[in-house]
Amino acid sequence: MREGQTLEVKGPLPKYSWEENKHDHIALIAGGTGITPMYQLARAIFNNPNDKTKVTLIFGNVTEEDILLKREFQDLENTYPQRFRAFYVLNQPPKNFKGNKGMIDKDLLKTVLPEPKSENIKIFVCGPPGMYKAISGVKKSPQDQGELDGSLLEQLGYSKDQVYKF
Repeated sequence: MREGQTLEVKGPLPKYSWEENKHDHIALIAGGTGITPMYQLARAIFNNPNDKTKVTLIFGNVTEEDILLKREFQDLENTYPQRFRAFYVLNQPPKNFKGNKGMIDKDLLKTVLPEPKSENIKIFVCGPPGMYKAISGVKKSPQDQGELDGSLLEQLGYSKDQVYKF
């Protein structure tokens, strides 16, 4: 920018208010740079010795090189093996990749997410628009989470109240 030009900034926008042990189990479903709020939430949970929340991460990317914070998440898995699990999905995986291939799908979600009938769970979603549409239904605005709209989470029996879209 040149001197004299203006830059408009908005925010901070209110997001999900976290308290220790607010949920027994949470799932973080992220695509690409959508990992940012997920990592912040996971870090807050695991940096608090009083918070015993169980965390499952499902993280979709195009290539293995695109996986942001992989070492940090591996450290969490090694440090908290009973409370943290990470599952990676790649569109273009290398031949030796042991994670899921393609897109985050219904079978993976059904296998690794906490049961929808569980009373105290929450699923957080953050990623590109196409991912929101498929997994959780589109978010209308920061204040309006929108409906689940036939999304994979709705098909699996989750309610709108169990899902938060960053």
